[in-house]
Amino acid sequence: MKIDIQIERLILSGVDVSQSQRVKLQGAIEAELARLLTVFGLPVHLQGGGRIPKLPADLSLTNTSNPVQLGQEIAQAIYGGMKL
Repeated sequence: MKIDIQIERLILSGVDVSQSQRVKLQGAIEAELARLLTVFGLPVHLQGGGRIPKLPADLSLTNTSNPVQLGQEIAQAIYGGMKL
Protein backbone atom coordinates (compact mmCIF):
# COMPACT_ATOMS: atom_id res chain seq x y z
CA MET A 1 0.00 0.00 0.00
CA LYS A 2 1.33 3.43 -0.89
CA ILE A 3 0.64 6.18 1.62
CA ASP A 4 1.23 9.81 0.70
CA ILE A 5 1.26 12.26 3.59
CA GLN A 6 1.73 15.95 2.96
CA ILE A 7 2.30 18.32 5.83
CA GLU A 8 1.83 21.79 4.44
CA ARG A 9 2.91 23.62 7.55
CA LEU A 10 4.19 22.60 10.96
CA ILE A 11 4.22 25.29 13.63
CA LEU A 12 6.24 24.63 16.76
CA SER A 13 5.75 27.53 19.13
CA GLY A 14 8.41 27.85 21.77
CA VAL A 15 10.74 25.31 20.16
CA ASP A 16 14.12 26.68 19.16
CA VAL A 17 15.59 24.73 16.25
CA SER A 18 18.54 26.20 14.39
CA GLN A 19 18.53 26.33 10.62
CA SER A 20 21.20 23.62 10.48
CA GLN A 21 19.13 21.31 12.71
CA ARG A 22 15.90 21.65 10.67
CA VAL A 23 16.97 19.09 8.06
CA LYS A 24 17.66 16.53 10.80
CA LEU A 25 14.35 17.36 12.46
CA GLN A 26 12.43 16.92 9.20
CA GLY A 27 14.17 13.63 8.45
CA ALA A 28 13.43 12.34 11.95
CA ILE A 29 9.74 13.25 11.63
CA GLU A 30 9.50 11.51 8.26
CA ALA A 31 11.35 8.40 9.46
CA GLU A 32 9.28 8.04 12.62
CA LEU A 33 5.97 8.56 10.77
CA ALA A 34 7.03 5.90 8.27
CA ARG A 35 7.92 3.53 11.10
CA LEU A 36 4.63 4.11 12.92
CA LEU A 37 2.61 3.60 9.75
CA THR A 38 4.54 0.42 8.95
CA VAL A 39 4.14 -1.02 12.44
CA PHE A 40 0.62 0.14 13.31
CA GLY A 41 -0.89 0.92 9.91
CA LEU A 42 -3.04 3.74 8.70
CA PRO A 43 -6.06 4.49 10.89
CA VAL A 44 -9.20 2.84 9.50
CA HIS A 45 -11.04 6.10 8.85
CA LEU A 46 -8.21 7.22 6.54
CA GLN A 47 -7.72 3.99 4.60
CA GLY A 48 -10.05 5.13 1.81
CA GLY A 49 -8.22 8.44 1.56
CA GLY A 50 -8.92 11.68 3.22
CA ARG A 51 -7.70 15.04 4.31
CA ILE A 52 -7.18 16.43 7.77
CA PRO A 53 -7.20 20.23 7.43
CA LYS A 54 -5.99 20.79 10.98
CA LEU A 55 -4.54 18.02 13.07
CA PRO A 56 -4.86 18.21 16.83
CA ALA A 57 -1.63 16.95 18.34
CA ASP A 58 -1.07 16.52 22.05
CA LEU A 59 2.58 17.36 22.22
CA SER A 60 4.41 17.17 25.52
CA LEU A 61 8.04 17.42 24.52
CA THR A 62 10.88 16.26 26.67
CA ASN A 63 13.50 18.85 27.38
CA THR A 64 15.80 17.99 24.52
CA SER A 65 17.81 19.86 21.96
CA ASN A 66 18.41 16.64 19.99
CA PRO A 67 16.60 17.13 16.66
CA VAL A 68 16.22 13.37 16.10
CA GLN A 69 14.52 12.80 19.45
CA LEU A 70 12.41 15.92 18.98
CA GLY A 71 11.38 14.72 15.51
CA GLN A 72 10.36 11.32 16.89
CA GLU A 73 8.22 12.96 19.57
CA ILE A 74 6.56 15.26 17.03
CA ALA A 75 5.85 12.33 14.67
CA GLN A 76 4.32 10.31 17.50
CA ALA A 77 2.03 13.24 18.33
CA ILE A 78 1.05 13.59 14.66
CA TYR A 79 0.30 9.89 14.40
CA GLY A 80 -1.73 10.05 17.61
CA GLY A 81 -3.74 12.94 16.16
CA MET A 82 -4.40 10.96 12.97
CA LYS A 83 -6.14 8.27 14.99
CA LEU A 84 -8.78 10.67 16.33
